[in-house]
Amino acid sequence: MAVKQKKIILFDGVCNLCNGSVVFIIKRDTKDVFRFAAIQSDEGQKLIKKYQIDTSKVDSILLLDGEKYYAKSTAALKIARHLKGGYSLLYGFIILPAFIRNWVYDIIARNRYHWFGKKESCMIPTPELKAKFL
Repeated sequence: MAVKQKKIILFDGVCNLCNGSVVFIIKRDTKDVFRFAAIQSDEGQKLIKKYQIDTSKVDSILLLDGEKYYAKSTAALKIARHLKGGYSLLYGFIILPAFIRNWVYDIIARNRYHWFGKKESCMIPTPELKAKFL
């Protein structure tokens, strides 16, 4: 799968929860579906502009898939769908109305720095993980 065919996950590079989620996803992405970029990175900013994403409304995790992007709980569930193990079963929650799913998502996103902490700068991937990042 060429990089252009990969699904891209944009994440908050200074959020401990988001960084932990990226590591979690990488470990379970056995089919090598995803590539990653911090929203704060140069590449992340280029993608934000390309997709015309309003980061005042969405600032924690985004899934870019072809010409479309998904945010909040929809992004999380579409990501889970591709993970090994029982995590793909979480995609079943997509049947719930987005306003309900996003209400829960927004509570966690709004409190993520308070509950999980924040880094001073974006995560620097290890050499073996570097190929997964744009």
